[in-house]
Amino acid sequence: LLRGVLVLAIPALLWLTRDWTPLYNLPVGFYTLLGVTFLVSTLTQFFAPAEQATIPLIVKHRNLLPANSLYTTTMMASLIIGFAVGEPLLGLTDALISKLGLGWNFGKELVVGSSYIIAGLLLLLLKTGEKKYIPHEQTPHVFSDIWEGLQYLRQNQRVRNALIQLVILFSVFAALAVLAVRLAENLPLIKASQFGFLLAAGGIGMGASAAILGHWGQRFSHAKLSLCGSVGMAGTLVGMALFTHNLWLSLVMTILLGSFAALVGIPMQTTIQGETPEEMRGKVFGLQNNAINIALSLPLALAGVAETMFGLQSVFLGLSVIAIIGGILNWYISGTGVKISTNPDK
Repeated sequence: LLRGVLVLAIPALLWLTRDWTPLYNLPVGFYTLLGVTFLVSTLTQFFAPAEQATIPLIVKHRNLLPANSLYTTTMMASLIIGFAVGEPLLGLTDALISKLGLGWNFGKELVVGSSYIIAGLLLLLLKTGEKKYIPHEQTPHVFSDIWEGLQYLRQNQRVRNALIQLVILFSVFAALAVLAVRLAENLPLIKASQFGFLLAAGGIGMGASAAILGHWGQRFSHAKLSLCGSVGMAGTLVGMALFTHNLWLSLVMTILLGSFAALVGIPMQTTIQGETPEEMRGKVFGLQNNAINIALSLPLALAGVAETMFGLQSVFLGLSVIAIIGGILNWYISGTGVKISTNPDK
């Protein structure tokens, strides 16, 4: 709800600051947009861990894998549809508002802000059965919570390994987001600005694989699925290194990369949810969110530099090595494929 209010407030804030003296040769409205973006991102850091912690509260343990598969499928579908219809929808909203003769020019903010608010209202209707926490002692310091989360990860190798696998997975995809631009420059028939088609292809593969995993994934151990996914990711990254000048083969490799990535991400996220006790979920998911944010940020900064120094093919091969090493180590440390414990359903 707060994120929706912030987005809806953008036109008013820009109007209030339109006549203010520029700071460092930049209009105050620019700093206003930066501030709103920062606040929205900050609020998202509260939302993301709570989102992951809510799924085990409303889904029985035996249904966690299908639930995460459905979650991933709908998330990827919304991203793909968003890329496809987002710009036309925002343009249509501006056109409709202009036809009303209201003199407003904030149709985009209206759509995005309203979407946030609608999503927030739907979440208010969600019944999780969670007990309200009433602190009887002094609230622990945030660093104390972080330390407790780290201690839990040190003691529970399955959750720790799953988290490491997720960090590797998101690092690979963050690097791919940068490398896709360079790859699109090399490919015929598309422009560098159309690199989004490559990312969308990966989303299609991930969504399809998640749907299949939701139906048949429970027949296999999470460690085995993760190993197969890591090996598949490594193979497709090698394929992408070999076919940097072939559009159709690159699209096929990207679709397969997304498919195998789902075999890593969904079982590992399910492992974290199923193995983490309720009282530790907030701390563990908070650490997971921070680790994934770092995993998304560093490759964005380093992938372009590595591509310039070593070349596109070498970087793809390096990512394939990272993927296969992570998968094999997780398989080995997890006891060569022993299934995660099955807690009794509540």
